[in-house]
Amino acid sequence: MNNSELHSVQADLVAVLVAVTDGQPRILTTELGRMLPAGPFTSNHRSLQASLRAWVEKQTRLGFVEQLYTFADRERAQQLGVHVISISYLALTQEQDETGATQPGWQDWYRYFPWEDWRDGMPALIADQIVPALNEWSESAADSVARSARWQRACVLFGLYENEWNEELVLQRYELLFEASLVPEAIGEEASAAAAKVLPGEAMSNDHRRILATGMARLRSKIKYRPVVFELMPEEFSLLQLQQTVEALAGRSLHKQNFRRLVEQQSLVEETGQMSAAGAGRPAKLFRFRRNVILERAITANKLPLARS
Repeated sequence: MNNSELHSVQADLVAVLVAVTDGQPRILTTELGRMLPAGPFTSNHRSLQASLRAWVEKQTRLGFVEQLYTFADRERAQQLGVHVISISYLALTQEQDETGATQPGWQDWYRYFPWEDWRDGMPALIADQIVPALNEWSESAADSVARSARWQRACVLFGLYENEWNEELVLQRYELLFEASLVPEAIGEEASAAAAKVLPGEAMSNDHRRILATGMARLRSKIKYRPVVFELMPEEFSLLQLQQTVEALAGRSLHKQNFRRLVEQQSLVEETGQMSAAGAGRPAKLFRFRRNVILERAITANKLPLARS
């Protein structure tokens, strides 16, 4: 094998495509839910983002798109002599097409990260399984200093004791669980003896769950200061639908009146004059996003927070 073969590089695009359907955050997957959509970068486009759009728009309609991160770990080789660089993107879209039909491959993102859903408070999984497992891992460290450092990281990342849960630390929590060999990706499919200790949460191939964690963290941060959440909304929506969408992404419940006051103060929406169709409850006013608010805030340099209240 010559030097050119040893240093061959392949660039792939990996997309974290997010939708919110019926109050649940959803991601587009392939390979029966084990991979994110991925494909080779083609040089006939003027940019990586143009290549991503051309590739993904064959499957779905994109809204907001931004680059996440370039994953170039040494282990990311698909075959001997080929080094794979994955350029990941976050994109917001709709799960259903224009006819209302649901496309195949969409999964609830809490299927992969069940400990990240705090909408009903701390998940029982954390107290019942994660805390004991991390405590055991901490105690297995070589000395008291390392044991203390491990346990302190666990407490900070999982909001234990006096520490507050930070919903943006999705990637750090996953990497801690990986380090503690509590996720299947850390022990390999052949390590059946250790598999009994792994936590609930669907595994993904390669490092796609790590890429998904990166996308979740980025979006949870971004919805606090940019109105990207409206890319996930229909043209007309109720304030309850908007709140449920933010809660779904953040994995946190929001105070109803504080949330509505915040939206109104920021002048993010306007009434359409229409009411929702009668369902289980009373009809609700319908709103639309004021897209010119982006230009207004760019001129005045004000942010557009949708922060937790």
